[in-house]
Amino acid sequence: MPFLQRITLDWSELPEADKEQFPFNIRPIRQIDELRFRSNVTFFIGNNGSGKSTLLEAIGVSCGFSVVGGRDLTIKKEKDNESLANIMRLSWLPKVSHGLFFRAETFDTFAGYIDELAKDPYIGFQAYAPYGGKSLNEQSHGQAFLTFFQNRLGRKGLYLLDEPESALSPQNQLAFLSMIRDLEKSGNAQFIIATHSPIIMAYPGAQILQFTETTLEPISYEDTDHFNLTRDFLNHRERYFRALFDDGEAEE
Repeated sequence: MPFLQRITLDWSELPEADKEQFPFNIRPIRQIDELRFRSNVTFFIGNNGSGKSTLLEAIGVSCGFSVVGGRDLTIKKEKDNESLANIMRLSWLPKVSHGLFFRAETFDTFAGYIDELAKDPYIGFQAYAPYGGKSLNEQSHGQAFLTFFQNRLGRKGLYLLDEPESALSPQNQLAFLSMIRDLEKSGNAQFIIATHSPIIMAYPGAQILQFTETTLEPISYEDTDHFNLTRDFLNHRERYFRALFDDGEAEE
């Protein structure tokens, strides 16, 4: 049973003029009055710019999380999504206070922040203790992601992850799924994940919510473009190359 049961957006609190401004004018988000979470693992999927990261970030702001990492971080990045959080209400059962917002595109900023903490004479190498005792910048990008997940996803909480697959090899994406499984089945974690990865979104029993150009709607894994396009490409890649390159070099 998910901790965060639902979110509601109270559009009556928003002046009419603001409804035409970002992020309120994102059409899938405008469709939301109430959104219920029916699984411990929910995926937001859709094309770039469809609003999935915007909504995920607004949930993080409503929870009090930094948009870079967790509640314990001091890095802040001002975004208009905070105004979306102003009309958002969260319903919990039970309420959990721990969690974090992981944003792949700002991970380097986060890793640099930890390195700066390590230079503080009052903190020193203790800054690396939650991350395996080693600078995240001394690891490959994918290894740093896994180290972060292994060391920060252990407590009972809500975990909001934006494109966690972006630095992970296919093998490490499978390792990440195993990590999610262990936490979710222990009853200690709820995940809401924005992803493009057909491997990640294949997680069994997950709720998949698809952001289209106009709507936000549930979809089964086998009906997603991510699944069907990937399968079709792997089975018929020469046909795709002919259509893409149009130079007659790809042969069946």
